[in-house]
Amino acid sequence: QLKLVESGGGLVRPGGSLRLSCGASGSLDWYSIAWFRQAPGKEREGLGCASDSDGGTYYADSVKGRFTISRDNAKNTAYLQMDSLRPEDTAVYYCHLGDSWGQGTRVTVSS
Repeated sequence: QLKLVESGGGLVRPGGSLRLSCGASGSLDWYSIAWFRQAPGKEREGLGCASDSDGGTYYADSVKGRFTISRDNAKNTAYLQMDSLRPEDTAVYYCHLGDSWGQGTRVTVSS
């Protein structure tokens, strides 16, 4: 089972950008990569997935056009580029591969 570590969260103003990283303890080959978030008092929400099986990338409507999932297999790292951030994007963000979850990284969007 892979060990995943997210990083890159922090405080950002509305309209700003952040790039989250998800470092894996082993190869990302053959894994689809998914990102989730959980806001205070809310259920965990799926944001998108970069599929290994068909090579496609799919996004929830709430982030489509603003967030981008990518991967660098040579670095065993996945990314979530977040642009045009809104206060409602405030949450703890998690990456998910196979049976593994990271510990989460907190993103706060506030002026």
